[in-house]
Amino acid sequence: MKVGDRIPVVLGIDQHGNEIKSSDYRGRKIVLYSYPKANTSGCTAEACSLQAHKAELEAMGYAIIGVSKDSQAAQQKFAESKGLDFPLIADTQTTLLRQLGAWGEKKMYGRTTMGTIRTTYLVNEDGIVERIFTPKEIKTKIHAEQILDALKQ
Repeated sequence: MKVGDRIPVVLGIDQHGNEIKSSDYRGRKIVLYSYPKANTSGCTAEACSLQAHKAELEAMGYAIIGVSKDSQAAQQKFAESKGLDFPLIADTQTTLLRQLGAWGEKKMYGRTTMGTIRTTYLVNEDGIVERIFTPKEIKTKIHAEQILDALKQ
């Protein structure tokens, strides 16, 4: 996925068992972010940053959608324990993550593994990617502020 690409029509099933489609958000913008694993320190910091600034993002016309390889039950537990009130897609088959280009080789502690690549996509009202935050850019504790700063430029 690159700037100018359209996000997929079917995004997946969220923590409540609802099918999430990009057409559900027609006329609204989306912060679509991928994260490696629910309830880990970095992913929790990122999700809580987004939740804390949700009203500001909504005022700018954005809805928030998260996606990881976690199960629906894990996503639901994560949302409930952290007070997250936005969709968290349970992409256990990595279908959406692969379509987004957010699944691939990662190097950690000298080992190469396959996994979710932390990435954020800012999507316009027509479902077109306008901005991508790469893993090296994302600071999990202040990620919402990073997004808001980028939108104000």
